[in-house]
Amino acid sequence: VQLQASGGGLVQAGGSRRLSCVVSGGSFGVYAMAWFRQAPGKDRDFVATISMHGSITNYTDSEKGRFTISRDNAKNTVYLQMNSLKPEDTAVYYCAARWGPISEHVREYHYWGQGTLVTVSS
Repeated sequence: VQLQASGGGLVQAGGSRRLSCVVSGGSFGVYAMAWFRQAPGKDRDFVATISMHGSITNYTDSEKGRFTISRDNAKNTVYLQMNSLKPEDTAVYYCAARWGPISEHVREYHYWGQGTLVTVSS
C-alpha cells in the first residue's frame, strides 16, 4: 500500500490550503484515514481522522472549525481542507491509513505517506 500526499507549500497567515493523499495498492474503502503533522523538533501529532465510509470524523480542538477532512472513495483520495491558517500550523503533514475504526494514535496506523510541508508565514 502506498500513500502519496501533496498540496503543501507556502501560505500567508489567514489563508487556506487543501492537502490531498492518494492511496494505491490496497482497498481504500476499508481504511480509516487520518492526517498527522510534525513541526521541527516536535512529535508527530494527530490532526484529523475519517472513517472508511466518511460518516465519522474527529479533530483536535485546535483544528475543529478550521480544518475539514473528507474522502472520495471513488478516487482513493483523502483531503484536508485547512482554513484560517496560523504560523503555528507550519509542519510536515502526513496522511495515514489503518484497518478498522478511526484512531488518534500514531502507533495504530499501518501505512504512511511521505509527508508534505506546509509553511504559514506571518
